[in-house]
Amino acid sequence: MMNQPKRRGRPRAYDPDRALARALESFWKSGYSGTSLDDIAEATGMNRPSLYAAFGGKKDLYLKALDQYWTMSRLALSEALADDVPLREALMRVYDKALSIYFSGKERPRGCFAIGTAITEAVDNPEIRSALAKGLQALDKGIEARLRAAAARGELKSNTDPAALAMLASAAMHSIAIRARSGTPKAELRKFAHHAVDVICG
Repeated sequence: MMNQPKRRGRPRAYDPDRALARALESFWKSGYSGTSLDDIAEATGMNRPSLYAAFGGKKDLYLKALDQYWTMSRLALSEALADDVPLREALMRVYDKALSIYFSGKERPRGCFAIGTAITEAVDNPEIRSALAKGLQALDKGIEARLRAAAARGELKSNTDPAALAMLASAAMHSIAIRARSGTPKAELRKFAHHAVDVICG
């Protein structure tokens, strides 16, 4: 039997998924501009050379964190809309899931990672702007698909524009995220979500 070739180099001393999750938490807490590589190094337990080797520079790491957040958001949206339940119930599941994320901070409500960290950077950074736009469009499309299915079942008026209503549903979610960060109580935001669902469902 031929000998298996020996693996070269030192084994990884870190879990990349865990390190990325901790970097995401750092960005979520202090924003893109307010988070330094030293902050990330402290949060992940990795030194700067290791961070560069594993993820690239600060912007590369942030874009990976943003992509991870969008992936988690799409999964949460799909789970909330998956069951064959009335549209009103499905939409409230979406908003309740969003609220659980926005109020998941240890010290204070932290809102949406993308809205809270990418909006200001998107003005001057085309890569972050593109990543933000793609994530928002995916959110709109996910809700739009559920609205089209509801329209086909007669849950919405025949002249309904699912694409426009999906953008309205997303806009309500973004407003909830911002207001959560500003200190609006969760119960009040859930009432707001109910009103948004009333408008969407007609």
